[in-house]
Amino acid sequence: MAGTELYDRIGTGYSLGRRTDPRWMAPVLAALGTARSVADVGAGTGSYEPRDRTVLALEPSSEMIRQRPPHASPAVRAIAEALPLQDNSVDVAMAVLTVHHWTDWRTGLAELRRVAPRQVVLAYDTRVHADFWFVREYVPEIAELELSRPSAPDIAQELDADSVIPMPLPWDFTDGVFPAHWRRPEAYLDPRVRRACSALAQTDPDAVERGIRRLREDLDSGWWHETHQDLLALDEWDAGFRLIVSRS
Repeated sequence: MAGTELYDRIGTGYSLGRRTDPRWMAPVLAALGTARSVADVGAGTGSYEPRDRTVLALEPSSEMIRQRPPHASPAVRAIAEALPLQDNSVDVAMAVLTVHHWTDWRTGLAELRRVAPRQVVLAYDTRVHADFWFVREYVPEIAELELSRPSAPDIAQELDADSVIPMPLPWDFTDGVFPAHWRRPEAYLDPRVRRACSALAQTDPDAVERGIRRLREDLDSGWWHETHQDLLALDEWDAGFRLIVSRS
């Protein structure tokens, strides 16, 4: 229940920083295909749930459920490793940026395959995140955490995926995932932005504060912008996010 404890502790205000971006919503909807019933496992605040079909949200954290908007689908407290659903009871089981929080991710994925003939999982390549400039240059302690998490290629292999779709981050991405501000480094100086990132919330606060002080100095001196001119020329960047689609 580590994910439950984490999000009950840091989830306050999560919905403010993690807003649905239509540039990710479109491929998620396409991956759901013609499914009429969807189980959203590790649903959180429901950022990428479809509005035009039946959705059952399954989420272990009461804090996250509390922040679900009034129009959101009904939510049930449950963990991925023991879903309260019968075999093949929904058309699709989806899991958006949640597998890395599961206590036993392989058991959780087996549950997705049990309850639905189609699985849609949004995950990320942990090696790419571990090499993100914020990690590499400011808080290298995050790399150990990231590399301990299940990575998108591992998840795709476990699900015997039919397709793995890259999900690049536009420079003005509205969903505050950890690398979302890859071209807007000033955003990481905002504590509200950092609270919406589990990688930062789970890292030694002293290490994070040290890194933030160094980043502020590098922004003030112009060093960051001079060093990362290649990023400033990009409209989008591949941070390793992958949409994994599988038919059991």
